[in-house]
Amino acid sequence: MAMPKLFLYNTLTRKKEEFKPIYDGMVGLYTCGPTVYNYAHLGNLRTYIFEDILKRVLFYDGYKVRHVMNITDVGHLTGDMDMGEDKLEVEAKREGKTAWEIAEFYTQAFKNDIKKLNILEPEEWCKATDNIQEQIDLVKKLEEQGYTYKTSDGIYFDTSKFKDYTKLSHLDLEKLKEGARVERNPEKENPTDFALWKFSPKGEKRQMEWDSPWGIGFPGWHIECSAMSMKYLGKHLDIHCGGIDHINVHHTNEIAQSEAATGEKFFNYWAHGAFLNIAGGKKMAKSEENFLTVENALEKKGINPLVYRFAALQVHYRKPMEYGEDAMRTAQNGLEHLYNKVRELGNEKGKIDEEFKDEFLKAINDDLNMPRALAVVQEVLKSNLANEDKRATILDFDAVLGLGFVDAVIGVELPAEIKSLVEKREQARREKNFQESDRLRKEIESRGYILEDTKEGVRVVKR
Repeated sequence: MAMPKLFLYNTLTRKKEEFKPIYDGMVGLYTCGPTVYNYAHLGNLRTYIFEDILKRVLFYDGYKVRHVMNITDVGHLTGDMDMGEDKLEVEAKREGKTAWEIAEFYTQAFKNDIKKLNILEPEEWCKATDNIQEQIDLVKKLEEQGYTYKTSDGIYFDTSKFKDYTKLSHLDLEKLKEGARVERNPEKENPTDFALWKFSPKGEKRQMEWDSPWGIGFPGWHIECSAMSMKYLGKHLDIHCGGIDHINVHHTNEIAQSEAATGEKFFNYWAHGAFLNIAGGKKMAKSEENFLTVENALEKKGINPLVYRFAALQVHYRKPMEYGEDAMRTAQNGLEHLYNKVRELGNEKGKIDEEFKDEFLKAINDDLNMPRALAVVQEVLKSNLANEDKRATILDFDAVLGLGFVDAVIGVELPAEIKSLVEKREQARREKNFQESDRLRKEIESRGYILEDTKEGVRVVKR
């Protein structure tokens, strides 16, 4: 059976294109992973939700997907122009831990967050620190081909020698050189040149450093994605994803160094998700110290993380999304209403309605149009289909949506001790003993459950 036609907006060409894989029925997907010096914020996680939807759509369409995600645990500096300190080393000093401990802690925190958001794990996790030799080998290849030069602080890529350096960003190179950045490195031959390998500062021993042909040091941030994507997926690849903030620098530099090394096109399709903005339209970012996490923005307020996923699906991934507590409460009520409607359909097995499935396929394959896909779900619920057929159709759609409708239908039986704690908390609330109510909530959540206070009463969700 022929696969549905999938159309994606390609940042490289600035247009929506029909996706055609390099190998029939197989997709190589690379997504830029977290820099593990802090928790992922909701803006970061919006990007991972969009990437998860893309992966689920590919699966739903019948493709086999090899998904690779990197973990940046070294080489991401505090400054944009390859200046400043390594973010991992800075956080290690701040917390009084080793850089390795910081990386491990926040890697696990990230994996916990994506699990709560029902984001599928990649087929291959790859850490920058586990692939140092591959990065050194790639820098050596670039050196042999004349693309590098040496300064007092590292080995740099000469962007003037790579044709079409701005083919992804589509920026005017002269304007780019004039630059909005305040940092300057006088040893760089061109403002857009970037570090491939950084030397450890003289007289200072870093926690993360390695021997190389050029001296003791560590890889630059950009080189890891090129080295690891080619290691796990090959030289010529299908789809690369990330946030729009990666377009002008990180992904542009990935293309330059990769294509300079291989002489081949790097990725055929580049897909980027828009920012999550907070009140006032300002993007959420760690550097702005305005970032919200799954824990402090959702769980501590009794909001199931899947509510955030549901809210994200209501905005097209290429459009900015506004975050606010009122919006989250609206999404919470909307998802609970949807769960209740699905529960009302019962547990009888039925058949997937092909006409509605065709409508759903049109939506998801039109550049991942999830707002339209959710509208199809509502159309199914309002239709004259038998309840069991509605149920089968919606559960089928949830393979892409990832909203946990199976649990909504089946229901999650709570252990007796959790039921007892919930009942005690409800009693404390009725007696307006809010201190005891909060204590019981924390105890319930410490055992792996989330409480949601809805108009219909309390709802308990397993993490």
